[in-house]
Amino acid sequence: MTNSIPSKKVCVIGAGPSGITAAKNLLDEGMAVTVYDYGKEVGGNWVFSDEPSHSSVFETTHIISSKTLSEYEDFPMPADYPDYPSHRQLAEYFQNYARHFKIYDHIQFNTLVEKCVRDADGQWLVTTKCNGVSKTETFDALAVCNGHHWKPRYPDYPGNFTGTYLHSHDVKRFAAFRDQRVLVIGGGNSACDVAVESSRVSTSTDISWRRGYWVIPKFFFGKPSDTVGGILRFLPSFFWRKSTSLMIRLWQGKNVSYGLPEPAEDFGFHHPTVNSELFYFIRHGKIHPRPDINRFEGKRVWFNDGTSAEYDTIVACTGYYISHPFFEHSFIDYSKGDVPLYLRMLHPDIQNLYFIGLFQPLGCIWPGSELQSRIMARELAGKWKRPSNVGELAQHEVQHPDFNQVKTPRHTITVNYHAFKKRLVEAIGK
Repeated sequence: MTNSIPSKKVCVIGAGPSGITAAKNLLDEGMAVTVYDYGKEVGGNWVFSDEPSHSSVFETTHIISSKTLSEYEDFPMPADYPDYPSHRQLAEYFQNYARHFKIYDHIQFNTLVEKCVRDADGQWLVTTKCNGVSKTETFDALAVCNGHHWKPRYPDYPGNFTGTYLHSHDVKRFAAFRDQRVLVIGGGNSACDVAVESSRVSTSTDISWRRGYWVIPKFFFGKPSDTVGGILRFLPSFFWRKSTSLMIRLWQGKNVSYGLPEPAEDFGFHHPTVNSELFYFIRHGKIHPRPDINRFEGKRVWFNDGTSAEYDTIVACTGYYISHPFFEHSFIDYSKGDVPLYLRMLHPDIQNLYFIGLFQPLGCIWPGSELQSRIMARELAGKWKRPSNVGELAQHEVQHPDFNQVKTPRHTITVNYHAFKKRLVEAIGK
């Protein structure tokens, strides 16, 4: 199909990893692109800042997926990068990508997107604020790339804690925990990282789990664990889950050996945690497991097993809300329920609205975002046509997820990394 469609004016919200690949692919198809970003630099979450900001990385953060499964197809990571690059290396990588493909010329930094509404003709009226000045621009299409790891979700327990109570999103440097009695809530990647790093300087660090988690080491047999897991991806789902569960248990034993609850289901029924140090630090007495919290009483925390302890600081590593504050809630609100988008990107009814990177793979988001961006750009250029039954296909994805996971807000957008990429590639070829 030849490109007979005139160039369109497209707004991209966010200059993080998904936003820059969205812009790059749109520019490849000759679109007029404007990227709005609230921050000061390309990289989104991966731009470290000591100040409260969109960024959610702390000083020691490294990626939890290996570089070969995290890089863009058309811009490999440098050969001298380690298997698991640091946040500084990743920020440099994204910024080099943006420079190489000349995306900076299209980005407006320090710009908050306040409101996005459609006019009577279906075009997007995007209102932004920069340096206290608001303005509204009109666009033919809208690409939402604002990420889903920036609006903290706190747990709800009875009582009040009178010490320092913060979310992992606000953890920056671990010197703040020196000589503190620290309690970490959660069993995900941030929770285990915060527990390990804080325990290096704290008086004590405890970690509270309300249920069991699968904790995967970063390496199996001398190779990154996600590349080893990729070898098993051709097995039927049932055998893949069973074999992966067995491999993890043979490698490091059961959770109960470390004083932690066992996962209720086989691997794949909730998002796994990638951490090679948690169990090591527990068995060395640096981190102490605790059950779920019952209530707060001042600085004292009571747990469900009847025990209690006093803490100076609690860090809630309890995830994030999916949030699009520039939309009216009556228009779009994915913060609580399912996210019915075909290929995790196409709205059932609005053809000039695209969500890029609004999924959580058992792996890295960015390669999938790159493929989604290619679909978006090709459709806007008249080179790709969406199915006529997008609404039915979106509901089918909701009802038939890659993994039948626990019903929590964190698991509404989970996909299988390899299977999802394959679906996107197949869609591009149609």
